[in-house]
Amino acid sequence: MKRKQKKAVREFKERSLITHYNSKSPISEQYRTIRSNIHFSSIDQEYRTLMVTSSGPGEGKSTTTANLAVVMAQQGKRVLLIDADLRKPTTHYTFRVSNARGLTNVLTRQLKLLDAVSSTEVDRLNILPSGPVPPNPAELLGSRMMQEIIKEALNEFDMVVFDTPPVMAVTDAQILANICDGVVLVVGSGVTEKDIAQKSKELLLAAKAKLLGVVLNRKKMNDKNYYYYYGK
Repeated sequence: MKRKQKKAVREFKERSLITHYNSKSPISEQYRTIRSNIHFSSIDQEYRTLMVTSSGPGEGKSTTTANLAVVMAQQGKRVLLIDADLRKPTTHYTFRVSNARGLTNVLTRQLKLLDAVSSTEVDRLNILPSGPVPPNPAELLGSRMMQEIIKEALNEFDMVVFDTPPVMAVTDAQILANICDGVVLVVGSGVTEKDIAQKSKELLLAAKAKLLGVVLNRKKMNDKNYYYYYGK
């Protein structure tokens, strides 16, 4: 039974972090293309805080966020991935770290930022898990302390990447979109309806977000491959 459990954990990690475990795969190459497009979008402004969101659940937002953080770290940048989905966090599962302490502890001044950060098996990539689920996620993310955390993180890391809740579900993503340098919207092929994707874009723009583009996820090319597309 333990052998099966270990195999299941390994397979989950390899699927979730394909850019780390299979960096030569076509999917990993597409993540690097997204990374390049983000870089080329920042000709007039350096993007150091990036937020990834989606319209709704099940569109691959968290997997996309994790792999983008990995390929940025593989480029030589010191990256901090922050799980700002304080309602249904998943980053700690992906990287197999404890969620006993994290962003909520820092926001409520129980811990210093670096005391709550966890290292990962990916060189130069650290994560700040969400921490205990709070009763007031939106208020915490919109607090002055959140802005102080970002400022401190940028003194320690080259890039800060946020995984946030779906934009149509709650206001959390819109709050962070307003203070991040750039936003990427993930949509799922066959999952996200066109009008919902359009509404998500409108909500982000209304929050004065700098929308860099859209990642089309779960688009089947054949029985074994998927591709990711990034563009305005």
